[in-house]
Amino acid sequence: MGGAMALTLAALAYPGLLGLDTVAASQSRIIATTQWGPLTEADRDFVVKVRAAGLWEYPVGQIGLRKGTSKGVITASKHLIDGHAALDASCRRVAPMLGITLPNVASPQQVGFVDTLKAESGEKFDADFANILRMTHGSIFNTIAKIRSTTKNSLVRALADQANDTVLDHMTVMERTGLVDFDQTLFQQTTPPKLPSSDLTPPAPPAGQPEVVLTPPPTATSTPLDLSGLAGGGGAPAPGPSPSPTVG
Repeated sequence: MGGAMALTLAALAYPGLLGLDTVAASQSRIIATTQWGPLTEADRDFVVKVRAAGLWEYPVGQIGLRKGTSKGVITASKHLIDGHAALDASCRRVAPMLGITLPNVASPQQVGFVDTLKAESGEKFDADFANILRMTHGSIFNTIAKIRSTTKNSLVRALADQANDTVLDHMTVMERTGLVDFDQTLFQQTTPPKLPSSDLTPPAPPAGQPEVVLTPPPTATSTPLDLSGLAGGGGAPAPGPSPSPTVG
């Protein structure tokens, strides 16, 4: 991989979830009081970014099924689709309960990841697929842990549990491809370039736009959160989405 991979990762690296480059005080600010506990800016940003992650990683999984040339990449692609369909269903359930508006499109930087992989093929696709996704999952792994350990909101905490399991699984299957260049990937993960917030922020959906749904695969093994019995009335039904276009 060498120099070419270094250039690819340098161009695509990003610092993980929205809010990492903002002051801690604003992220801890309580923006709503809910029956599941206070909701902070960090909590809200986390829910939004869980949604945004699925909006680019799910289609990348679909691309991987078409373009992947190794068994490891095909397996990893299936995990992306399966895991993010379930995680997105949980996110879409939790968000309206907390009054959070979700995006229908990933951030410009994340869309760039998809466009880059769409344009590649063969061994280069496989290598960039594994390294980009290992880097991005590694970048958000610690952030998920921070949200899980600090949030006072039980819905956010439950979503963080699922996100933690999903991201760990996806990191693992990327590593099992045998294609991860750890020197380059970990360098870019821990030394990300400074990017404008506009590149990292998914746009808000236009008013009235149907909610995009990530369709579970026929052989899905991951399941959305079961919120029944959650402290604070988590079992109460949430508003269902309007008829929605599917992805895939």
